[in-house]
Amino acid sequence: MRTNPIRRRGFTLVELLVVIVIIASLAALSAPMIMGQVKKAAKAEAISNSKQIGIAMFEFESEYGSFPDAGTLADLVLAFPTPAVTGLAGADSNGYFKQLLHAGIVQSEEIFFAKTQGTKKPDGNIAGAEALAAREVGFGYVMNGTTGLNTSGNPSRVIVVTPLAAASTTEFDAEPFGGFAIVLKIDQSASALRISTAANATTGPAMTGGQNLLSPGGFWGAVIPTIKAPLE
Repeated sequence: MRTNPIRRRGFTLVELLVVIVIIASLAALSAPMIMGQVKKAAKAEAISNSKQIGIAMFEFESEYGSFPDAGTLADLVLAFPTPAVTGLAGADSNGYFKQLLHAGIVQSEEIFFAKTQGTKKPDGNIAGAEALAAREVGFGYVMNGTTGLNTSGNPSRVIVVTPLAAASTTEFDAEPFGGFAIVLKIDQSASALRISTAANATTGPAMTGGQNLLSPGGFWGAVIPTIKAPLE
């Protein structure tokens, strides 16, 4: 006796559309959570790296009298005349941070990375002009005009910041770390401070927690705080 084979019914177009809608809805709901976790991880990495930069700066100061500037460069070149690293000063933070590499205090580019808009992971090449090339640095470097700060000043003074808005030396970018800026002070405290919304968060002054970091007076005293932005 022959029996009829069981026919398996496939999905109808309506059922497929329902499944697609459900998957899209779940993806839309989970995307903000995933992005939030990504930004938290980037923020944590930036805090950790800023502390490492601070440690290196303190060691550099103990050898050369201040944090990197044109004056320390002259002494550095005398101590290490072989051009292991080039472009050791200038208008951007890359040049000043390169002094830490040239002095042998830092052996890797990794600590200068922060996941900000436009940056890329360092390639590990620290020879010559390839050291801390464009977009491999995510931190701004704070100076007294063109002079490096030092630990004899107010410990609340800021020496390293991120993330700066594109091509800016006075404004933070609220996007990379979910509205927070990373600030490293001379006292070695690294904090994630919320960017002030007193002005537009992405185009306003470099403000965190309602305080403009570049305002004269206060903990700056006679210092003229100037941020050297990363090379793009």
